[in-house]
Amino acid sequence: TGRSWSMPPVTPCLNVLRVWSNQVPLNTIALELVPPTLERGVQYPVDEARKVLALAAETGIEGRIRHVMIPGMIDEDDDRPIEMKPRMDVLDYWNILRPELDGMRGLCTQVTSFLDSEALGKRLTDLSAAGFEGIAFVGVPRTMKDGEGEGVAPTDALSIYEDLVPNRGAILIPTREGEQGRFNFKCDQGATYGMTQLLYSDAIVGYLKEFAEATDHRPEILLSFGFVPKMETKVGLINWLIQDPGNEAVAAEQAFVSDLAQREPAEKRQLMLDLYKRVIDGVAGLGFPLSIHFEAAYGVSKPAFETFAEMLEYWAPDRG
Repeated sequence: TGRSWSMPPVTPCLNVLRVWSNQVPLNTIALELVPPTLERGVQYPVDEARKVLALAAETGIEGRIRHVMIPGMIDEDDDRPIEMKPRMDVLDYWNILRPELDGMRGLCTQVTSFLDSEALGKRLTDLSAAGFEGIAFVGVPRTMKDGEGEGVAPTDALSIYEDLVPNRGAILIPTREGEQGRFNFKCDQGATYGMTQLLYSDAIVGYLKEFAEATDHRPEILLSFGFVPKMETKVGLINWLIQDPGNEAVAAEQAFVSDLAQREPAEKRQLMLDLYKRVIDGVAGLGFPLSIHFEAAYGVSKPAFETFAEMLEYWAPDRG
């Protein structure tokens, strides 16, 4: 059965009030859709949008997905399990999707490190005008070091474009070494929300408890959950996406992903629901506005939507 949560009273602290006063939380359910390869043509996004609406209706969550989250795709390591072919631009993709997804708004990630301030400002202006309500700034791919790239650093973009982009996001990886200081600095710079890496453990609970004790920042947190189909056993895309060699916490998450991939649909759904409950129960009372971000890395499907629907039955930002 569904459960509703109420946030505890705000501690009377001027810094907390300052952080919250400039923020209007999204409080949304977002679905990630990855720009397709150019070879699929312009009809593919139309068909994908219609499939999303049909699956939402079939699984009882019609009208509840309020945002589409579109990641900006960049070339990464050569060992990527799925070949990185040329893909449709985020803006072009959204302009095709938007008429089909009546009433939905956009979220996206924008790589900043290869654009100078003028070019990045124009890009953000275009994205905002097209209906993107939140933009998460990201930096260089894993093949490069932080600070490389001749453009604007993501942490600088958070402050530079404060007036242009009201909802400015940063990626949050709770298992990454040094993430407490890293994310706190991003909040100092003006991040209004953090979008987590795909969560396959409840590490985010301990992370946010520690963060709440150490700082007055209360950015919105987009909790990201991803469906794991059987195809993962052969391809390994999700394991690649969350990799962090030498990190035992991530190795445990990868083992969970591998286990999920082999399970029957009902077992898989229950395991993901159990994880969702642990995360929600653990973070709901910490004072952070919460949104939910769903991802189907291999493409939307009925099993994925059935899992998402069951999770939302337990708790959802539009009913909490």
